[in-house]
Amino acid sequence: MTPALLTAVDSTSHVHLIVGSNPLAGARCTRSLEVGATPIVIAPEGDSIHYGLQKRIDEGSVSRIKRPFKDTDLTTLGRPDVDHVVDAVFVTLSGRQPLAAHISTLCRRLRIPVNVADAPALCTFTLLSTHSDGPLQIGITTSGKGCKLSARIRREIAASLPPRLGDAVSRLGTMRRRIWEEDHKAQLELDGEADVEAEEDDAGQTAAFNKLVTPEDAEAARTRRLRWLAQICEYWPLRRLANITDEDVEAVLRSYSSSNNSSGLDPAALETRSRRSQGRIILAGSGPGHPDLLTRATHKAILSADLILADKLVPAAVLELVPRRTTVHIARKFPGNADTAQEELLQLGLEGLHAGKTVLRLKQGDPYIYGRGAEEFDFFRSKGFIPTVLPGITSALSAPLFAAIPATHRAVADQVLICTGTGRKGAAPDPPSYVESRTVVFLMALHRLGALVNSLVCEDKKWPKETPCAVLERASCPDQRVIRTTLEYVCAAVEEEGSRPPGLLVVGKACEVLFRSGGQKWVVEEGFTGLEDIGGGNVSVLKELEASSLPAAA
Repeated sequence: MTPALLTAVDSTSHVHLIVGSNPLAGARCTRSLEVGATPIVIAPEGDSIHYGLQKRIDEGSVSRIKRPFKDTDLTTLGRPDVDHVVDAVFVTLSGRQPLAAHISTLCRRLRIPVNVADAPALCTFTLLSTHSDGPLQIGITTSGKGCKLSARIRREIAASLPPRLGDAVSRLGTMRRRIWEEDHKAQLELDGEADVEAEEDDAGQTAAFNKLVTPEDAEAARTRRLRWLAQICEYWPLRRLANITDEDVEAVLRSYSSSNNSSGLDPAALETRSRRSQGRIILAGSGPGHPDLLTRATHKAILSADLILADKLVPAAVLELVPRRTTVHIARKFPGNADTAQEELLQLGLEGLHAGKTVLRLKQGDPYIYGRGAEEFDFFRSKGFIPTVLPGITSALSAPLFAAIPATHRAVADQVLICTGTGRKGAAPDPPSYVESRTVVFLMALHRLGALVNSLVCEDKKWPKETPCAVLERASCPDQRVIRTTLEYVCAAVEEEGSRPPGLLVVGKACEVLFRSGGQKWVVEEGFTGLEDIGGGNVSVLKELEASSLPAAA
């Protein structure tokens, strides 16, 4: 198949004729309006019209002619400056209808671009599936072979691009235009065609004012500056390009002046300067505890960060993955100092960002599940740094799994509720009422377990004392512990067995689906080995894999 010639058409003020009134006709009108064209819809009086299209017609942004298509429409409804010939035709009727083939034949004869729905043989052009980001547009076509596939490919490509790349395109376009304007002005001065008054104004003359500038010098400078710009576009990583700032553009233009470039920065030097000035903040969840349960993205962030700010409860096995060169600060949170410690972490992170560092805020579990992640995102965003947020496996859902508790189970539990056992500034939250088919997971509740249980079994909430429950501590770690009991005995069990934070409480009939206490008040289970036989089940294996991927020392 011969490939199509892909072009970008400036459709400003063009007239697009749309034949039909179905949803596709509405989509064609929307696209025409987006590119600055004027859509005209032709549909007989009795045809049903899509509600979205009707709304645009009522608003006046789309014109409708209530009659069947006429051959003369192609040469009478267009712009006066092109003798009233329409600029493009979209036939949204089925390609099997005779009218669609007739319109296609007429358009070919008049050399009017025509697109017929689901009939590639009747089209002289097809629409691309496009991704737009300011001046940046990316179009995908399958040449009529599958619009759904082209949309899928477009989404995949768009997802791989760094954010704000369109802004970088605008800035680089500004740089290119200013280089051209300055070089053009310099050429006019060299040719003696500059404004006479400007030539006589000697204000601000430099020491090199009387230096002879030959046409060869000017051409060399112009070529050199454009080559520098080309190198920036060609060799900088896209993510670095997306972070280019107005200050970077000004630095290039100042350093690469057409008359003197001896002190100019090359693109590699400017990239290094930009990297130092652009700090990066990552909010990542470390999962429930075991290092094998880190996401690959978080593991990469741990290995590449310059500064790591970790929650107090991030397990040692995860922190052991941090390279020795990396600075690590553990949150100094204890009762009465939580807000102060949080502020300290935020300020340390901000200092690192201003120093151009990659800062990793490593949080227990998932950043947004009772982890202040959104507050930290908002803080850094307000300071000009947009965080990258990496999810973590939350213990609210994984800890019950490691304790053989299915959070949902047919005919037993059809819903899961995640709650906190500690409100803002240590206040007691209002717990949920009893629902027989619900599993409730309480995070941060063990230090005030007695008050929580009392509030559950009171007259208002009506939780039966015999409701099964389980205390899950240090989930997925080698010293994991599970205490299986009921609301009646859970406080006594924790008081006798002691506390092993971090822990959570699971309440509901799902707690006894796979294991029953056998009439005992509580049962204690120690240890966790669920990942040891899967491969790479310990930190030493991970470190060996890391070491094997590093180049040998010279």
